[in-house]
Amino acid sequence: MFLAKVRGTVVSTSKDARLVGCKLLVTQRLGIDGEFVGQPEVSIDTVGAGVGETVIITKGSSARYATRSDAASPVDATIVGIVDQIEIER
Repeated sequence: MFLAKVRGTVVSTSKDARLVGCKLLVTQRLGIDGEFVGQPEVSIDTVGAGVGETVIITKGSSARYATRSDAASPVDATIVGIVDQIEIER
């Protein structure tokens, strides 16, 4: 799992049947100092996150499990939590 920021939304009227009813958001991983790391990606939202929120993302088979999808579902990243606060000791 990792932290990311929701950067935007995705609207797709034509998509795989296993994604119908799923909310799609553009997310980007956050580094230790809150900076954006890597490229943005599309994630399935299971917790009602919104643009600008910091979220917890899981990937791979755990992401499919979190959406209650079957193993063949085309899901690779799922938002599983909304972050209220982050504390990092240095």
